[in-house]
Amino acid sequence: MAKKKITEIIDDISKDFLAENGLELYHCEFIKEGKDWFLRVYIDKANASADEYVCTDDCELVSRFLSAQLDELDPIAQNYYLEVSSPGMDRTLYKEKDFAKFSGHLVEVKLFKAVDGQKMYTGQLVGLIDDQVVIKDEKDNELKFPVQQVSKTCLAVVF
Repeated sequence: MAKKKITEIIDDISKDFLAENGLELYHCEFIKEGKDWFLRVYIDKANASADEYVCTDDCELVSRFLSAQLDELDPIAQNYYLEVSSPGMDRTLYKEKDFAKFSGHLVEVKLFKAVDGQKMYTGQLVGLIDDQVVIKDEKDNELKFPVQQVSKTCLAVVF
């Protein structure tokens, strides 16, 4: 079964359950690492502020639900490991709503190809505007990166 299809199945079977429990599907991936397959499901609090986080009880609840549903439906032919977790403090921003939710936060933008000799930029997220990731650097300069050139945008963790 194709990877995209499995992630769609996860979205379909979990949507109502997650909503009933104040959660949402943040991201899902079905990937092979070495000889093993992993179904990774990242959940987040639904309609929460950027400062509200998923707890281990939330992950356990969703893991038990998905495990039972997947055992019943059996949509995946090969053996795999199911992992349910929060997106983490250094979460990758995938969707337009992620960029809107974390506007004003410090992010790291990683590029496929260097721009001005750099492949990584850090700055305050302005947003995803006209298919460009827009940040402000430490000198308050606005930097724009076309989405096609960005390999990853994630929250920066500052200690």
